[in-house]
Amino acid sequence: MSLNVAMIGCGIISATYLRVITTTFREIKIIGVCDLIRERAEKAQREYNIPKLYETMYDAFADPDVDIVLNLTRPYQHFDVTKAALEAGKAVFTEKPLGASFEEGLELVRIAKEKGLMIGGAPDTFLGAGLQTSRFLIDSGYIGEPVGAAAFFNGHGPESWHPDPDFFYQFGGGPMFDMGPYYVTTLINMLGGVSGVSGMTGATFKERMITAAPHFGEMIKVNCPTYISGTMRFDSGIIGSIWMTFDVYESQTPRVEIYGTEGTLSIPDPNCFGGPVGIWRPEDGQWKEFPLMFPYAEQSRGLGLADFAKSIETGRCARCGWQQPLHVLEIMESFTISSETGKYIELKTKYERPKPMDPSFKFGILD
Repeated sequence: MSLNVAMIGCGIISATYLRVITTTFREIKIIGVCDLIRERAEKAQREYNIPKLYETMYDAFADPDVDIVLNLTRPYQHFDVTKAALEAGKAVFTEKPLGASFEEGLELVRIAKEKGLMIGGAPDTFLGAGLQTSRFLIDSGYIGEPVGAAAFFNGHGPESWHPDPDFFYQFGGGPMFDMGPYYVTTLINMLGGVSGVSGMTGATFKERMITAAPHFGEMIKVNCPTYISGTMRFDSGIIGSIWMTFDVYESQTPRVEIYGTEGTLSIPDPNCFGGPVGIWRPEDGQWKEFPLMFPYAEQSRGLGLADFAKSIETGRCARCGWQQPLHVLEIMESFTISSETGKYIELKTKYERPKPMDPSFKFGILD
């Protein structure tokens, strides 16, 4: 049995979801699409043989055939779309982040609980082969007892390639809210929940020029932090560092590394499902690549949604359930609060790692 999904938002990321969902996962079926720009929804419907095209998102929410709403709108729109879907009685899986602020995330969770509905969210790359293999190595003691972690995302912003990049520099944007969910989600899946953070933030460039079509030459006013450096204390006592920026041109820093008493683990790009996993131990004296032990090494957007649907059917905990994106949202926002107040921020949310993926299940079917 599969659950029916209505997709709200047919922008760039939607094509990947549609391609993967329609060819891979048996727990979910896209039955309808909707976008403010009707041509986008028509294109998606035509290319992927989607049965329904909704005039408005409210038509999708009112459709009795819809079991789950997939929210692929822009970050600052996540709250309004998810709230409306929940209030209409639909379970919701949203792209990252859960909301543009921790307050928004708390309100969405409150509504979901009040109505007895499930809510979950991206990213789901931590369910892929690269990061599940990395977690296995940590849990199995390949680097001994973890003592620290570091994560780096360095770039010069999306205005050189994205067709409409303005929202990346507004409320709910910036490198922490755009790319941070991948990195923070990876860290907490490797090491567990975070108890407190400190941070410093800034914005080097007050305006950015778009160099991609169709808005080439237009200027964007920057209204969010674009350079964030933070420190996290995990519940276990492990200390981790994170660096997210749109303000540098090039870097040779690693993506994510976990440091242990008996070695170091190099984790692949958290924005991908596969990638090389490297391990360094003193007896080897060199980096060695560890083979991937789990499925979904290729692009698998929708894996978290499929797991979410399976949890609705079976009653088990969703690996991308609300506890995870809400904890991530609080961590990300707290870096800025710490920077603005000059204080260490103790977190309110608690987090327990979901169970690992089960590699024994047939590809496209979740346990």
